[in-house]
Amino acid sequence: MKLIAAVDNNWAIGYKDKLLVHIPEDMKNFRNLTMGNVVVLGRKTLAGFPNGMPLQGRTNIILSTREDFKAKDAIIAHSEKELLEILKDYDSDSVFIIGGGTVYKMLEPYCDTAYITKIDYSYQADTYFPNLDEKENWELESTSEEMTCFSMEYYFLKYINKSPKNI
Repeated sequence: MKLIAAVDNNWAIGYKDKLLVHIPEDMKNFRNLTMGNVVVLGRKTLAGFPNGMPLQGRTNIILSTREDFKAKDAIIAHSEKELLEILKDYDSDSVFIIGGGTVYKMLEPYCDTAYITKIDYSYQADTYFPNLDEKENWELESTSEEMTCFSMEYYFLKYINKSPKNI
């Protein structure tokens, strides 16, 4: 499985249930990597999508502890155990974990690759991604050249987990 996220200098990913910033090239990269694959996300992340609808062209698996939660064109898991059982039915190379903070933290140990857009800025935030630079099993494999969006600098990073857990 793979993680994909845009983070700031402090590994922050959101504030008040919204992304910190929208970078068109990052959104394009996200779409290119996830299209035709499986995306795993939490209920609050889904609520932040346009009209609160699952992403088209992908199998959406949504984690929500609310037993009454439903989402059109999505698979719903109500616990970590149920989610892991569902994920056994998919090729792990086609599964992308896309947020939010709780889902990233829960599934990070099972992932072998992380695609990180690292924004060279520190935002006010209340939601964070696991800091892969502090985890001994994660290794930075590649870094893009510096990219800019208006005056914002960012990089596309790829990390590899040397010892992911099996589902």
